[in-house]
Amino acid sequence: MAYASLYPLEGWHDHGLSPFAYLSSAWPRYVTAFDVVANLLGYLPYGFLGVLALVPRFGGMLAFAIALASALLLSVMLEAVQSYLPARVATNLDVLCNLAGAACGAALALAAGPRLGQARLARAREQAFLEGAAIDVGLVLLGVWLFTQLNPATLLFATGDLRDLLAPWAGRARAPEFFVAIEGFAAAANLVSVALMLSALVRPGQPVRAMFLGLVGAALLVKIAAFAIVMRAENVFAWLTPGAQLGLVIGAVLALGAVVLPRVARLPLAAVLIMFSTVLINLTPPNPYLANTLKLWQQGHFLNFNGLTRLLSVLWAYVALGYLMFLAARRRELPK
Repeated sequence: MAYASLYPLEGWHDHGLSPFAYLSSAWPRYVTAFDVVANLLGYLPYGFLGVLALVPRFGGMLAFAIALASALLLSVMLEAVQSYLPARVATNLDVLCNLAGAACGAALALAAGPRLGQARLARAREQAFLEGAAIDVGLVLLGVWLFTQLNPATLLFATGDLRDLLAPWAGRARAPEFFVAIEGFAAAANLVSVALMLSALVRPGQPVRAMFLGLVGAALLVKIAAFAIVMRAENVFAWLTPGAQLGLVIGAVLALGAVVLPRVARLPLAAVLIMFSTVLINLTPPNPYLANTLKLWQQGHFLNFNGLTRLLSVLWAYVALGYLMFLAARRRELPK
């Protein structure tokens, strides 16, 4: 939330006013439905998760009040810091929308909490996955992998492209078949590595193949949703290029077979595939066909959100590689 609120994190300038002057300023002259909805939805998970985290230690209404107070404090402080960014506009309306979103999330948690129940969620997690905080980190990584699919500027399932952070290079012209093969290899390698990571977290005897297919289905829905939001309706499947189709089919077939390998083989194989895919993506010249497709995309309001998804997409491969090395180092403590 902080990153999305303060992106692009450059051009800091002291305008000579109090950073909290926006609280007493006039109502914004131009208000768009997108801004209102984005500010509401941005803080809804905060209120929801805040109440779920606080309910075991406090009563329902006290947890609601604490979650709301912390959301208000966070929003006020982020808007104050935002006032030093020339590309951002701090408004009191944003604070009110953030607070309303947190209140909706908190109320939803109070209503759904008894049915969800932390004990029930914990029981379901313990039945499906291995115990320990290290396994929780892996589950978070898989969740972040789903989130990276929201960036329409990346190839399907591709992560670790450092060229956005470093100086890009053009390279010589290539035929379309070259980029089809690169995208297919990258998508397949990443898909198999994610399947192997998932299989390392699941308890023996659990339907790991079904879990993997569910994860892939969720990733594809996220990709469709991302293109539906930022492009016209007829372009929601623009990401499903011949290379993506090839990588999706080959990767899924290989992954379904690879999850039954011994654990001692799954972890290094996943790491090797991530390294292979990351090197491939970073050494491949930019795809002019992808750039032509993205001309349809006007970032506009999504500029800060796209910056967050791009950053996570870049970092995910390297964090996942370190995590796999960590799991391999403690493999004696876990089931084979």
